[in-house]
Amino acid sequence: MFKNTNQGYGWVAIGLHWMSAITVIGLFAVGFWMVELTYYSKWYQVAPHWHKSIGLMLLLATVIRIAWKQLNPKVSKAAEHKAWEQKAASIAHGLIYMLLFTIMVSGILISTADGRGILVFDWFELPSPGLLFGKEQLFENQADIAGLIHQYAAYSLIALVVVHGAGAIKHHFVDKDNTLKRMLRPEK
Repeated sequence: MFKNTNQGYGWVAIGLHWMSAITVIGLFAVGFWMVELTYYSKWYQVAPHWHKSIGLMLLLATVIRIAWKQLNPKVSKAAEHKAWEQKAASIAHGLIYMLLFTIMVSGILISTADGRGILVFDWFELPSPGLLFGKEQLFENQADIAGLIHQYAAYSLIALVVVHGAGAIKHHFVDKDNTLKRMLRPEK
């Protein structure tokens, strides 16, 4: 079953969820490591190139994920969840998407602050948004401001991912419901 049903998620939604989770954690780890690189490190230019390219692919996957969510039936909330748990989960999911887009847009603004585009895996170049307005930067100190936003949003996202994961584990081992199972395989 590729598509979602009212009872559960299909393989596409499950795959996009786990691919996004692994990518977010990986990009955070690489970003955390990259800030310590020196000019003389062999990774100084390679790691940022991969970080940006994978980040832009995650942006595309996130847009596809949201479109897929809109095109599929809405998966019903688990009846055994308390009202506050359903509300908290809804808020957490909204914040996750908001933080993802904040991180990705700020990353683009960091990388294009000098007017250059972003080369994605040597496949194509994403042009600098500033060029739409005939400027190098969209605003003064673009790289520094976007860098701070990128950093704090990334830390916030990872904290929320930890809470999200802890909630799924709590539902699985303490509540013994099918919350986690629904995101591991489609229901038959």
